[in-house]
Amino acid sequence: MIAIDLGSNTIRFIEFDGQMWGKSFEKIVKTAEALHATHTIGENALYRINEAIAEAKRKLDFKNHDVIAYTTAAMRLASNSAIILQKIAENTGIHFSIIDSQKEAELTLNAVRYRMEALNIKPQSFVLADIGGGSTELIRCTGSETHSVSLNMGIVTLSECAGSITELLDKINQFKESIEGSIDLSHPLQLVLTAGTPTTIAAYLLGMDYESYDSEKVNGYRLRLEDCYRVYEDLLAMDDLTRIRYVGVGRENFIIAGILMVTAIYEVMGCNEAIIIDDGLREGIALEYYNQP
Repeated sequence: MIAIDLGSNTIRFIEFDGQMWGKSFEKIVKTAEALHATHTIGENALYRINEAIAEAKRKLDFKNHDVIAYTTAAMRLASNSAIILQKIAENTGIHFSIIDSQKEAELTLNAVRYRMEALNIKPQSFVLADIGGGSTELIRCTGSETHSVSLNMGIVTLSECAGSITELLDKINQFKESIEGSIDLSHPLQLVLTAGTPTTIAAYLLGMDYESYDSEKVNGYRLRLEDCYRVYEDLLAMDDLTRIRYVGVGRENFIIAGILMVTAIYEVMGCNEAIIIDDGLREGIALEYYNQP
């Protein structure tokens, strides 16, 4: 089968046969571009999504696989999501279902647990943070109990709402307050991070750029808070072309907000290290298809 995750900034595809992961593909499509101002998905975003799907069809075997396609925060928030999804279906033949934040958190958690099990990483209690383009999912796991919350703050929406670094820092403080008011952090917990920003930070520290990115090396990486600060300073000092080399086209304007959001989570939790996992909703969709736990 092929699983597709259309997020607020990136669309991700992967093949899976129930045992082995196959080819994968992802593309920056900026689904949530200007969403905070217009409350709609724009025509430019629609064009980028259609083009990304067309490119994926040239790389992956769509003809011989079932396709399950989910979409998340941007489509949940947009007033014209039904129209946009109908147009995508007409242009590409791919029918997306909008899932709620609870379902998104559940599938992402299943994928992260599946990967951690494969890596023999078994924290008893942890908080999983998934920082997306339009929202952030926080999931507290204590034994068999889980509690998830969705914050309507992501790297795209925070970046576009802030016209200056001062405004961005104000938004980050609001993000911290939202975390503190939404999830129990009363005793030490392992922090686990997934999504584009933390994986990009880890890749940079491992000497990789966007083109040489290797998820196998990133999965299980132990990312220290002090290294997040260092990468923030490094990227801030780069010119646009150099920054694009490391973070990819379409992420260069959002990565600074993303790193500030990552460090905010460390700071609120009072921790100095996190486990980085590349797997997320895309893999969770595939596992669900085969009823994998």
